[in-house]
Amino acid sequence: MPTTPNIQDLSRYHTHERALSALAAMVHQGDQTLSARRYVSIAAAVAAVGGLLFGYDTGIIASALIFVTQTFSLSTAGQEWVAAALNIGAIFGALLSGPVSDRWGRRPAIMVAAGIFIAASLGCGLAPNVGTLIFARLWLGVAIGATTQIVPVYVAELAPASRRGGLVSLFQLVFSLGLLLAFFVGYELSGGAGSWRAMFMLGAIPAILLALGMFFLPESPRWLLHHEHERRAVSILYRLRGHKDIVRQELDDVLTVDAGEAAGASRFSLKQRWIRPALVAALGIAAFSQLSGPNVIVYYAPIILSQAGLGHSAALLTSVSVGVTSTITTAMGIALIDRIGRRRMMLYMLPVAALSLFVLGAVFLSSAPLAGVRLILMVVSLLGYIFFNFGSLSVAVWLIAAEVFPLFVRSKAMGMASATVWVSDTIVSLVTLSLVEALGTTGTFWLFGFINVAAFVFVWKYVPETAGTTLEQIESALRSGTFYTNIGNQTGTRQES
Repeated sequence: MPTTPNIQDLSRYHTHERALSALAAMVHQGDQTLSARRYVSIAAAVAAVGGLLFGYDTGIIASALIFVTQTFSLSTAGQEWVAAALNIGAIFGALLSGPVSDRWGRRPAIMVAAGIFIAASLGCGLAPNVGTLIFARLWLGVAIGATTQIVPVYVAELAPASRRGGLVSLFQLVFSLGLLLAFFVGYELSGGAGSWRAMFMLGAIPAILLALGMFFLPESPRWLLHHEHERRAVSILYRLRGHKDIVRQELDDVLTVDAGEAAGASRFSLKQRWIRPALVAALGIAAFSQLSGPNVIVYYAPIILSQAGLGHSAALLTSVSVGVTSTITTAMGIALIDRIGRRRMMLYMLPVAALSLFVLGAVFLSSAPLAGVRLILMVVSLLGYIFFNFGSLSVAVWLIAAEVFPLFVRSKAMGMASATVWVSDTIVSLVTLSLVEALGTTGTFWLFGFINVAAFVFVWKYVPETAGTTLEQIESALRSGTFYTNIGNQTGTRQES
């Protein structure tokens, strides 16, 4: 074994020493753990406004599509393309934002995405024809795809292991609030054929708030360490943790892993065999989070319910109840996901989500207008599906992808996971109304019920428990080949703020 370190090893050694020297300069500072907890929470909450934009611009199409169809006399295919344009743009946004956030930082990348949000929201509202509307929604999708890639990674890199699940899942909670806001706005502005323009343009307001809020947030300390900005990284990490011993422990973990990565990183890092279990888990959850059908309800519930005999107002009001339910269940998921665990929540809730879809499909076996017991069963099973699907897959999807990958491929891998979400969502968006025409409403809901069963089997076989483990512990389990067997055993070994 050589006794002389190579130049790269020396560089990593000096990076480690400089980081620890920066920490030593703060040794006189006392324990500020409570202040640090507040700071982490505020940073996560501001960044999660990206989820509000994601939810609003995803949900508003459910209300706006009825009136867009009237304005431009859209066919079924036209409706599907207006809805799916956002998803197609999001695929490119997710893939392209990874290199941007790796090169320039997580914080500037989020701010650029917010700027695109503002311009595209106004473009949608001012669109003179359907072609312009589709083009503007493509760019809106680029911003959303970038946000879904960057924000979960940013928050995961800021958060301590003991709180990472709840803080990253805050993105999904605010997404649900965005859906709820979109449904309320759609219901309140449902008075005329041109009301869809105001629905789209209102999305610029939270985008402005996100851009302004990011001015006051820090860069990811892990990104700064990886780019050898040691003093800034240590200063930010101290503000996020509040105690020098916790900071020292985290610095040791991050820099030790970073040094190991330097020797093994390559252009084709994601193809390395030891990363494959993380890819399977993250991309599988990403695909099932959409193929299991949540956006069938989000995008097309008003149209499906209108065709089943409900009036426009009643159908839109049902969408509001969907938004309320998704918000409640996501808040519940955030409260429990670090206690119960990601894997266990999905295994408990997915079977009930599948059962709800089977009941919902059975309600539509009769072609008679919905009324009485059938109407009650429809509402209960629809909301039951939202409760148990959103409370499991939808809560875990961004979290799993943000935490299972090593730092040197995290942004790129998160981009792949986010793109998988959007590819899957695009497929669902493009085929749902066609499936209803081909299989009927009953057959369509039953198909998605079986996909929920398949998602349960996938989680049981391929997704380990990651609650309570540090990002570096997860990477160590990947490297040692114990990703499926040993991660859960490390839970509780660290005490962090």
